[in-house]
Amino acid sequence: MRGSYDVVINSRRLQYKFTIRRNITVIRGQSATGKTTLVEMIRDCNENGIDSGITIKCDKECVVLSGRKWERDIAELENSIVFIDEGHNFVLSQEFAEAIKKTSNYYVIVTRERLENIPYSVDEIYGIRNSGKYGKLQASYHEFYRLYENIPMGQPKPIKKLLTEDSRAGYQFFSEVGTDKGVTCASAGGKSNVAAAIMACHEPVLVVADGAAFGPEMERITELMKLRDGIYLYLPESFEWLILQSGLITKENLTDILATPYDYIDSEKYFSWEQFFTTILQDSTRGTLYQYVKNKLNPVYLHEANKMKILAVMKPLMNRWGW
Repeated sequence: MRGSYDVVINSRRLQYKFTIRRNITVIRGQSATGKTTLVEMIRDCNENGIDSGITIKCDKECVVLSGRKWERDIAELENSIVFIDEGHNFVLSQEFAEAIKKTSNYYVIVTRERLENIPYSVDEIYGIRNSGKYGKLQASYHEFYRLYENIPMGQPKPIKKLLTEDSRAGYQFFSEVGTDKGVTCASAGGKSNVAAAIMACHEPVLVVADGAAFGPEMERITELMKLRDGIYLYLPESFEWLILQSGLITKENLTDILATPYDYIDSEKYFSWEQFFTTILQDSTRGTLYQYVKNKLNPVYLHEANKMKILAVMKPLMNRWGW
C-alpha cells in the first residue's frame, strides 16, 4: 500500500481527525488523552455498524488487531489501516516485526513502550489532544500532533563532536566535514547505542541520524537533552535523502518523489523510507560518476563543490553554528 490517507471518526460526542502517511504510526501519551477511546470506536463501528452510532470516513478500511490470533489476522488483512491498542505485548516481539514487514497494510500502534524491532520515523510519533468543540451538539474534537516536531535545543554552543549512528557512508561524509570544521566525528555503532555514546561525551555534540528509522530512540535522547545542555539533533530522513535533495542527482520525477514520498513508497517492499531512498539513489547513479555504495562512500561526494551542495540542504542547521 502507498499513499496518504485522511481518517475522520465521528460519534455524537467525539470526533477524531488525522492523516496517516506511512506504514508505521505510533501514538503515545499519558492516560485519559483519548488513545484507547479511538481504538474502541473503530472496533465498535466494525462490529456493530450503523447501530454503534459511529462513522468512519477513509479511503481504506480501518480495522483493529488484538488477541492471541494476531498472526493469523495479519496474514488475512490487505490494504487496510490496522489499529493496535496499548497493552498488547506482541507488538514488542521480533515475530510481530517480521509479520508486518512485507504486508500491504499501514499500522497505527498505541503504546508507551519502545518498539526497538520496528524502524519507525521520528515524524510519525504522535500524541492526541482535544482541540475544542465542533458542530451544533458541541461534541469534542480530537487531533494528532507530532511529539517531536519542535525539540527545544537551547542556545547553540560550539560543536566539539559529531556523532553518527553507524560507520557507513554517512559517517564517512561527516567525518570529512568534521575535519574541515576542526570537529571530531565518531560512530555510535548502531542507533540503539546513540544514547550511551551521548552520555560518554562530555562536550557539545551534534547527533546526525536517519530520522526515518530513529523513532525508537527519541524518548531516551530527549530525556538526556532535558538533563544536559549541549546535545543537538539533526535527523534527516537518511543520508541518501540528503544527497537526493542536494541537486547532484538527476532522475525523472525526483522533485515529486521528494515532495510526496508516501505516493511512491510501497509498504510491501520497503519497511522504512530509508530503504526506499537508498534504492532510489543506488538505481539512479548505477554506472555513473556518482555511483553510490552504502558501505563505502564514493570519493566524488567529498569533492568540495559536491560536499557543499549536500551541506546546503542543512543550511538552517549550518547557520546555527556559523558553519
